[in-house]
Amino acid sequence: MFSFALLGWLGAALSIALPWPQVWRSCARGRTSGLNTSACFLGVAMPVGWITYGALTGETVQIITNTVTGTAGLAVLTAVLLKQRDLRTRRKLVTSAAGAAGIVLAAAGSATATALTVASSHQAAAFLGSVLAITSIISAVPQPLSLLRDRTQCMAGLSPLRWRLAAAACASWMTYGLATGQVAVWLSAVVGLTSASIVCWVLWSAGRSSAGARVAYA
Repeated sequence: MFSFALLGWLGAALSIALPWPQVWRSCARGRTSGLNTSACFLGVAMPVGWITYGALTGETVQIITNTVTGTAGLAVLTAVLLKQRDLRTRRKLVTSAAGAAGIVLAAAGSATATALTVASSHQAAAFLGSVLAITSIISAVPQPLSLLRDRTQCMAGLSPLRWRLAAAACASWMTYGLATGQVAVWLSAVVGLTSASIVCWVLWSAGRSSAGARVAYA
């Protein structure tokens, strides 16, 4: 059990570290190009869901980790909306925030059901975990899809280190979820690992192309 807990805390440490390179790039340096708005909204909502899940299951590691990552996600989202004024139109906000709103409602509903009905915390956690696992599959799509659809777009706003750390964190959470029998945890981690790997590959390919172009120009 100690080794399983260690895996969880390793995943937590990586998860806590991973958003800060992106926060630095987007908030301190003002680079937001290439970031998908829907993914940024989900970067705030998903931690809210996992914090609630952690509270229902009594997992402190989930609460601590996602409090930090949610704060970082909020900082990045704020930077994106401030730097790209065209994303603040009512229509675009409704479209990009719809999925995130659904997650927050599911988390609030699970917590309320436990407090006001006969539903146990385990039942509420099972429901919320299923929602989060399914949403993880959906939330992992926007960022890599937007990069794959337009490989010529500016990617200066994306931090390669953030996505490498994301891949490592997801690998750790996947192992932890498998070891502890938490389907919601390992399933969402598998999807996250796939998504992060795709983004890493796109950024690596773009870097190679840019380097090749500079050499050819020289």
